[in-house]
Amino acid sequence: MSLSTLKNKRERGLLDGQFLIAMPGMEDRNFHRTVIYICAHSDAGAMGFVINRPQKLTFTDVLLHLDMIKDDDAIVLPADARNFPIQTGGPVESGRGFVLHSDDYLSDSSIPVSDDISLTATLDIVRAISKGSGPKRATMLLGYAGWGAGQLEAEIGNNGWLNCPANEELIFDRSLDDKYERALALMGINAAMLSPHAGHS
Repeated sequence: MSLSTLKNKRERGLLDGQFLIAMPGMEDRNFHRTVIYICAHSDAGAMGFVINRPQKLTFTDVLLHLDMIKDDDAIVLPADARNFPIQTGGPVESGRGFVLHSDDYLSDSSIPVSDDISLTATLDIVRAISKGSGPKRATMLLGYAGWGAGQLEAEIGNNGWLNCPANEELIFDRSLDDKYERALALMGINAAMLSPHAGHS
């Protein structure tokens, strides 16, 4: 599923607004120990963002790359902008930035993904964040995770993923190191008790 599909989406899918939590046996290194927030799920596929993988780039790097500021301007950026989190959202379109944010900021290009969370992938929100007038809660993600028709369902059926309702606090929490364990704890699961070997009961 692509971003354009998400824009045209009208009905909520079964996994919309859910966390996907990788099982220990997940062999794809793009998704080992990841927590993914699913933004859209339908018969056509699914799309979401990894929310616990850091990115070496800083928000200042992004602004410089987009020619929104010059080197000398970086020191006068608002503290919230200098510290704004950038994460690796997934392997698809990894050079493209997406901002997942609270619904107190909306532009013509913002796409609601839940009752409280929206997605904006245009420069207007980057400018707003750089000026300290962006959404109250947000994170920028480079790339996204995407699945074709039936692919995600098959992976879940093969015990590749656990899923549970998403938690907004966890989505925007900037502490990434233990987010995997905390996501599992939402389900009452201790990560140490999970077997790395997939199986069916």
